[in-house]
Amino acid sequence: MDDAPVEVTTPFPSPPTQYSHYTTRHLSLLELLNARRAEAGPDDDVSQRKLLEDQDGVPDWPLESLEKPRVDWILEEGQYTVFGDTWFTTEHIPTLAEGGGTQLFPSDPSVDRRPALLSILRSLDLTYSFLLKSLLAPPIQADPEWIQHITWISTLSQNIMAAANELRPFQARANLESMMLSQLETRRKETRLIHEKCDALEAKLSGLRLGSSMASQLHSNLEKHSTSLTAVRDDPRNVSLEPLSSYTGYSTRIDS
Repeated sequence: MDDAPVEVTTPFPSPPTQYSHYTTRHLSLLELLNARRAEAGPDDDVSQRKLLEDQDGVPDWPLESLEKPRVDWILEEGQYTVFGDTWFTTEHIPTLAEGGGTQLFPSDPSVDRRPALLSILRSLDLTYSFLLKSLLAPPIQADPEWIQHITWISTLSQNIMAAANELRPFQARANLESMMLSQLETRRKETRLIHEKCDALEAKLSGLRLGSSMASQLHSNLEKHSTSLTAVRDDPRNVSLEPLSSYTGYSTRIDS
């Protein structure tokens, strides 16, 4: 039995043990080490211990491991490693042919793939019928025919799945466009409802203003009539029949 440790990959792995090396003291020693190596010159190969012999707490491991990763090297290689997994700097979905499979549709996405996919579907349907027919035959052959049909059905299925996977970005873009249009329509509807509510409130306020104006005018008329009644009560000769003339059409002037 193999006693070698088995590496378990988890979605959220623990940080590497080197994280404890990134202390303020170690970083200051790294800065001092780089400065002294620059003074010594590139041709002078002096050890880390000798350059920092006047310093305390110099670690046994190389301080160069604390240097930031070279981005230009990562871009040149096109990939980098994080927690044991390799990631590519440029997102690329490998084709079926690059994965070692048999690709039956064009690799160029600008080419119409519908004729090739229709041919794959017809071939899948026909091969399935041949598979059913071969299963009814007696097993007398060393290499049964149904094995070839299953292999071919597997190849056709891989092509359909690969073509569908390559359409994922277009599907995501279409779903995003549909979601944005739905949100836009919802906002337009909400804006329309807000405008309708504002118009209703404006009409209600206009009615309140009109009622307030009529009430103010009625109050002013009542004050005038009250003043007239007070004057008549004090002196009856101040009675005026002018308002009656507007209704009767006769002159109601009283000679004094």
